[in-house]
Amino acid sequence: MPKPPRHAIGAACLLAVGFLGGCAVGPAYHVPAIAQPLAFKEAGPWAPAAPADLLERGPWWTLFGDPLLNNLAASVEVSNQNVAQAVASYAQARALVQQRRSSLLPAVGFSGGADKSGGAGAVGASSDQRYRLSIGSTWEPDIWNRLGAGVNSANASAAASAADLAAARLSAQGELAINYFTLRQTDAQRELLARTIEGFQRVLTITGNRFDAGIAAKSDVLQAQTQLANAQSDDLSLARQRARLEHAIAVLLGKAPADFALAQAPWQANIPVVPAGVPSALLQRRPDIAAAERRVAAANAQIGVARAAWYPNIGLSGSYGTGGSSVSNLFSVSTAVWSLGLSAAQTVFNAGATRAGVAIAEAQQQEASARYRQTVLGAFADVEDQLAASGVLARQTVLLRQATEAANQVEVQILNRYTAGRVSYTEVVQAQATALSARRALVQAEADRQTTAVALIQALGGGWHTAP
Repeated sequence: MPKPPRHAIGAACLLAVGFLGGCAVGPAYHVPAIAQPLAFKEAGPWAPAAPADLLERGPWWTLFGDPLLNNLAASVEVSNQNVAQAVASYAQARALVQQRRSSLLPAVGFSGGADKSGGAGAVGASSDQRYRLSIGSTWEPDIWNRLGAGVNSANASAAASAADLAAARLSAQGELAINYFTLRQTDAQRELLARTIEGFQRVLTITGNRFDAGIAAKSDVLQAQTQLANAQSDDLSLARQRARLEHAIAVLLGKAPADFALAQAPWQANIPVVPAGVPSALLQRRPDIAAAERRVAAANAQIGVARAAWYPNIGLSGSYGTGGSSVSNLFSVSTAVWSLGLSAAQTVFNAGATRAGVAIAEAQQQEASARYRQTVLGAFADVEDQLAASGVLARQTVLLRQATEAANQVEVQILNRYTAGRVSYTEVVQAQATALSARRALVQAEADRQTTAVALIQALGGGWHTAP
């Protein structure tokens, strides 16, 4: 097998060494700067002290101490179709990284063939057959870091996709928890109404007896019937709301609503302590912020890809082949041929297309930077909103509990006075309506505290941290 001349090998090696030490033409990447407050304004004096790693001790939903919620939330990751879509998107991004990396290495090809030719009808006609084999390689050295910038962009996009997956998972789990607590609050409201309806029925019986005895007017009976019917109608509305929530939970779990049911169970109104930490921690804790930042890095790398178009594309190629009239001749030294090649291509005029491509890449990087800053600001506002709501609801619950206790006592006293004939039935209706409203407002406030805790955990990133 003949060998290529040493001067050809040396020239090729020198070119390769020079190309491998290529220069990057893209800008250095820096995370977009944004002003960060030192502390959350709405954390306020009412925020209790708590360990800073509270959200990092396992799945965040376990903080609420509800075993059924724990089972449901764990199923979201494997059954929710939005999460499955994000998983597939992340797999595509990882495959794209591998595809881009392969462009940094030489491509090697192999070819072979056999031909047979001849004539017909001539005296002494004969045929000729040829066999050939060849192996070749092409390589585009990444002198201007165009390919490397493409790999960096794909890596950043894959990291953004991973953060998107975490965001989709957090969103689905948070929505499940909120729907679950709202459903349990609906169960509590229905249980409260059931007791109230029993009380209204007893009052209707008392009023009917008083009317039969000629003590009470017919209007008292009609008012009692109206109040009972309205309470029963409210219970039906809550039943409809519960069915809708149950269907939503089924879809979040990747199930058809017809195949899922959630039995009524006692409501556990546990409110976990959620430490807000410092605003700068959101840059690592929130997956949507991490995704936005990685997309800035990807756009920054694309500037390098666009700028590389200003410089020539240079390629190396080499091949070795052999041919013969028989298979045995294929491996004969006398039939072997080889080649080494160097190519260069440079666009001389394209009417400003390259300049426009660079301008597009730079504008896309600026757009991604603005979107990142807006995401960070939105995250700060989101946490402030939930902190404010948590503080207000905590104080509201105390006041509503006091109001409920007072309204219950008034209801009992007014009913006793009515039975004794000392007040009109209108006062009974007002006292009962006030007591029922106070009870339902208290249940609603306690449920709002739970859903606000979930929203605060989501706003803080749910315990997720960006990879180094």
